[in-house]
Amino acid sequence: MVERSSEVPVRPSRDVLGKTRRAIIKIGSKSLTGDAWDRLAEDVAAFRQGRSSGKSLGRSVVIVSSGAIAHGIQKLGLKSRPKDIAWLQAAAAAGQSILMQRYEQAFEKVKIPVAQVLLTHADLADRARTNNARNALAALLEAGCVPIINENDAVAVEEIKFGDNDQLAAMVTPLVEADLLLLLSDVEGLLDAEGKRVPVVNRIATEARHLAGGSTSGVGTGGMSSKIEAARRATLAGAHVVIAHAREPGILGRVTSGQDVGTFFPAPEQRLSARKHWIAYTLRPRGVLLVDRGAAEAICTKNRSILPVGVLGVRGAFQPGDAVSVVDPDGREIARGLSRLSQTDAARVACQKRDDESPEGEAIVIHRDDLVVLPAD
Repeated sequence: MVERSSEVPVRPSRDVLGKTRRAIIKIGSKSLTGDAWDRLAEDVAAFRQGRSSGKSLGRSVVIVSSGAIAHGIQKLGLKSRPKDIAWLQAAAAAGQSILMQRYEQAFEKVKIPVAQVLLTHADLADRARTNNARNALAALLEAGCVPIINENDAVAVEEIKFGDNDQLAAMVTPLVEADLLLLLSDVEGLLDAEGKRVPVVNRIATEARHLAGGSTSGVGTGGMSSKIEAARRATLAGAHVVIAHAREPGILGRVTSGQDVGTFFPAPEQRLSARKHWIAYTLRPRGVLLVDRGAAEAICTKNRSILPVGVLGVRGAFQPGDAVSVVDPDGREIARGLSRLSQTDAARVACQKRDDESPEGEAIVIHRDDLVVLPAD
């Protein structure tokens, strides 16, 4: 077994949240009821301007919002959330305009323009389209808009779905270089076995995962387990994460002033670059490379490329440039990367020693620049 570092990294206190300049707020279907839109708009306006000074502090907000399907279900007169993909797409199409109308009306009261941005997983899995989305979001933020991001459920199918908007929010985090991801829920944060709020989580694997559960609302698709996974991914992108109750008055201001509300997931000092985060947590692996212990050690501790001699076997169907999982002999996924070879060529050269007369590019299965070692936690 290849041991990766198990030391707990030094994490900042909640005081660091006072330095937030760009926040992503993710809010789910169950929380968007009553006056939720007005309260959210007032919270965003107060954060952008500063409660005491009344002057612009250069802060900006992105909202990742569920709710289109829930509104569409009501509009179409459906009795429950449909399971058929075509009816889900129909509900999304019918409800998206209502959702945006609610945001338009609420933010107009605080004189902040909003803009709708619909994304699919295919948009963010393609590097060129990812850059286009990044540029569009940057322009909207520069113009003073609050982008309202949602998955484009009207065209999404299983192959292009994010899974839920918690994961979408985590993928957007490095895209807009956010330093805070606020995941709003219908509970006050992560709860322990006795139902008490957990104030801080430093190590997700040992402190949080066993406390998570799925969605029980029947309205949304996420749940606490999804939020914890989103928190893990967003902190690796360098953003601090807080899970808090959507009904808490002035929650964004309370979080960014360092108050003890919700569950705080501080980001580690070291962060993944946007590109490596994209490789590890946006792209979906098309196959698996099984490597021997020597290769696993070199990958995890020495930042080495993967050479054919260290590859024991190949699974899946992938082409050059596709993302693949890297698994050690114990079956643990230790890394993800972009393969330089197809699965056929990778299988053909597996276990072969390098021919010194061959060009260097032919002797590499995954280059270290395209390889991301996954944290042990």
